[in-house]
Amino acid sequence: MTTTETGTGELLRPHAEQTFAEELRALAAADDRPRPPSWRLSPWAVVTYLLGGILPDGTAVTPKYVGPRRLVEVAVATLATDRALLLLGVPGTAKTWVSEHLSAAVCGSSTLLVQGTSGTAEEAIRYGWNYARLLAEGPSTGALVPSPVMTAMHRGSLARIEELTRIPSDVQDALITVLSEKTLPVPELGTEVQAAKGFNVIATANDRDRGVNELSSALRRRFNTVVLPLPATEDEEVAIVTRRVEQLGAALELPAVPAAADEVRRVVRVFRELRSGITADGRTKLKSPSATLSTAEAISVLTSGLALSAHFGDGVLRAADVAGAVLGAVIKDPVADAVVWTEYLEAVVREREGWSDFYRACREVHE
Repeated sequence: MTTTETGTGELLRPHAEQTFAEELRALAAADDRPRPPSWRLSPWAVVTYLLGGILPDGTAVTPKYVGPRRLVEVAVATLATDRALLLLGVPGTAKTWVSEHLSAAVCGSSTLLVQGTSGTAEEAIRYGWNYARLLAEGPSTGALVPSPVMTAMHRGSLARIEELTRIPSDVQDALITVLSEKTLPVPELGTEVQAAKGFNVIATANDRDRGVNELSSALRRRFNTVVLPLPATEDEEVAIVTRRVEQLGAALELPAVPAAADEVRRVVRVFRELRSGITADGRTKLKSPSATLSTAEAISVLTSGLALSAHFGDGVLRAADVAGAVLGAVIKDPVADAVVWTEYLEAVVREREGWSDFYRACREVHE
């Protein structure tokens, strides 16, 4: 069954261009600035779409990303040049999210995606073959199966490559000719695909994957790298988490449970303190667990808490609803991380005013 047949409202996770179709239409109608070839919106409108704002007709554009405006401007400007864009950062810094929304705003589609893994083959970046037709008729245009990158070159649109550094190095290097010459040779057919204007690539990579499959210097030179940071302040992270938890709760059609501000801030503070290795007041140094404890994981913890409260609680988000998910997020190594968590509970949480309910809930789950 196709998306059209099911309807966007019945999809578990619609694409960005489906969810925010009205905002994209309003931006296109109000956008009178120069647009690069094949772009649906001007660079200014793309940045407005990502960061939010009010249009001249009063339409409110919701922020999709909370972070430094200049970083987003650099990323958008890069896509208007002949350089590809590499979004780099630790897990949970919204690299995939930003990549998807950039593609939706620039070319109206975020679906030309290559998911990088250790098993990603060169065909995922270049092209493959329909082997039944290949055996029946030999190499032909009909037997060729284009990759998302080849399709983007044909259309003059953006291709997305997730987790670039997880792809084997020899497969990564298939991008060099594509990015430098803007062409993809097909020697079996004695031809090539030349990129239409508007083509570019957005890749994401995890800071913690350094040393897995490092990019060659030749490939790295073809990218302009933008590092997406973690939220700078606790208030900023609380705002991000609150908004995304509300959006996810609505998308999952969870029974209405308000995301209690105190519990959101508590989870965010726990994650920030363990992540940074020091308490918010700067008085106590802490050991950090092996887990990333990213903003994305905080969102997951609180969404899980909302589900627990809605289905098995009293409809009010409480410490007991999030304690189990916090424990699962922090303790990845059952030995070393358990020690870190116990020390944090006893040295920080137990002594913190107003946190006794959270302390008791976490001790009960931990024991």
